[in-house]
Amino acid sequence: MPNKFRNISPKRTCSKVYKSYRSFKPFLADDFNKRCGYTDCPDFWFGGKNNFHIDHFKPFSKNPKLATEYSNLVYCCSYVNILKSDDEGDYIDPCDVDFNDHFKRGKGGEILPKDSSKEALYMHSKLNLGLSRYSLIWKLDEIYDRLFKLQNEIKNPKNKDIKNDLRIIHSELAEEFITYLKYLKVNQ
Repeated sequence: MPNKFRNISPKRTCSKVYKSYRSFKPFLADDFNKRCGYTDCPDFWFGGKNNFHIDHFKPFSKNPKLATEYSNLVYCCSYVNILKSDDEGDYIDPCDVDFNDHFKRGKGGEILPKDSSKEALYMHSKLNLGLSRYSLIWKLDEIYDRLFKLQNEIKNPKNKDIKNDLRIIHSELAEEFITYLKYLKVNQ
């Protein structure tokens, strides 16, 4: 069974007005749950908010009146922002449409377009969403969440008889985490 593309959809909530679109970055980071609007990768794996970009959903070079329109801004990783550039192809606004209706995750976390969505097929190709980097980051995120939950259970076990078993599982997951992290570092 395929995994959901994302668990929490982004929602634009900022109503402030600024002269520079860059001033919206902290609000975008919060509204997009500190994740790329197009890949759902956390900004943490890219060095945080300072290394993430702001995409103009409708390119401001072709729509200058939308340059500082908050509803036109998308918090995203540099890879997809550079590839999208000024393209006005068939894109789905991550705040207007549930990406789970257009994308899914493979067993290893790879981003897969649903065949029924021509927009998803276009975006997957144009933004190179099939890169292994995105599945690796998804996998690291999944393992990190499990490690965190296990760590809390180890600290406050409901059943003290399984505390050592939990430590062993935690150790095995930590090994897997390091393996994926090494692979990501080499293949950036």
